[in-house]
Amino acid sequence: MMPYHYGLSGQAVMAFASIPPARMDLEPTVVDEVRTGTYRQLFHPEQLISGKEDAANNFARGHYTIGKEIVDLVLDRIRKLADNCHWAVRLEPAHAEVQTLRLSVDYGKKSKISFTVWCCPQVATAVVEPYNTVLCVHSLLEHTDVTIMYDNEALYDICRRNLDIERPTYTNLNRLIAQIISSLTASLRFDGALNVDITEFQTNLVPYPRIHFMLTSYAPVISAEKAYHEQLSVAEITMSVFEPASMMVKCDPRHGKYMACCMMYRGDVVPKDVNAAVATIKTKRTIQFVDWCPTGFKCGINYQPPTVVPGGDLAKVMRACCMISNSTAIAEVFSRIDHKFDLMYSKRAFVHHYVGEGMEEGEFSEAREDLAALEKDYEEVGIETAEGEGEEEGYGDEF
Repeated sequence: MMPYHYGLSGQAVMAFASIPPARMDLEPTVVDEVRTGTYRQLFHPEQLISGKEDAANNFARGHYTIGKEIVDLVLDRIRKLADNCHWAVRLEPAHAEVQTLRLSVDYGKKSKISFTVWCCPQVATAVVEPYNTVLCVHSLLEHTDVTIMYDNEALYDICRRNLDIERPTYTNLNRLIAQIISSLTASLRFDGALNVDITEFQTNLVPYPRIHFMLTSYAPVISAEKAYHEQLSVAEITMSVFEPASMMVKCDPRHGKYMACCMMYRGDVVPKDVNAAVATIKTKRTIQFVDWCPTGFKCGINYQPPTVVPGGDLAKVMRACCMISNSTAIAEVFSRIDHKFDLMYSKRAFVHHYVGEGMEEGEFSEAREDLAALEKDYEEVGIETAEGEGEEEGYGDEF
């Protein structure tokens, strides 16, 4: 699948509906579902924008041809929303990469957070997914400040394992993603003991501009039937978000080291319990941090418990935790994509579709080199600091 942020159709938008929203898609199906759905009153009709045809799994088509036809209209609508905002504009590009580029220019000083669906290890809906993903990363590196990653395979597995849904639909997946976005933005809408705004995420999660691709997890993901039998304490949900099976992209954090973790707690949570839970996490040998980041944790507490869609698959719970983390393990996702890309590109398979939409073949090589450099960057930040390295003269001496 070409990386994009789901249209969060119908009920899934309820979880974060108090934000003045704009929804855009190149093809009309998803946006039409919102226009005619149960929660259509939440959206101003002007802010629901759709084209007549989609990008047909072709990055170049979305970037150079079809996307360019709609970009001016989208930017105009976003500008109207931005002018009416009292707090910093949150831009969540929905790739439509051409929009990401233009938003980066128009709102250069605002935090741009992207929620991006990546190609999966096994499940695929398009042969050319690796091409689209590599080309997308090339754009995300330059034009977003934080990229939060998902893949369908990881989301499917979470739905099957935690919610006992044998054949999850996009609606099930979207509702999970909606909880993440809701948790990230809760502090803008509700009171809490330790509110964390959007800019704070970026400040604490991104040690270097290129190192901004995040793992995400959420707990509890539990059905109503199971919730009655679970305690779901702060300690339990904190442990749960660090489980490899909780990650919403297929990546094992035990294969790398964390650089930073942002934990957003919601509901019946007090700082004392959070401190105790984090102290326990620090004792676990399977959860490793780079040696140059001794603190590692940024915690937020919001008093508003998560809401759920009536009749949905998630249980209504008293407390929840969403973790956004920056880990060197994400390099294994890049490596997996690189391998698939190389297999196809060595034969120049399917390349003519992209060139036919106005793209130059050299852009493939450039994007692939950029991703290889990103892999190397992640590898380097995970290397142990040599003894004495980075210590200024006069520091490090024992007194």
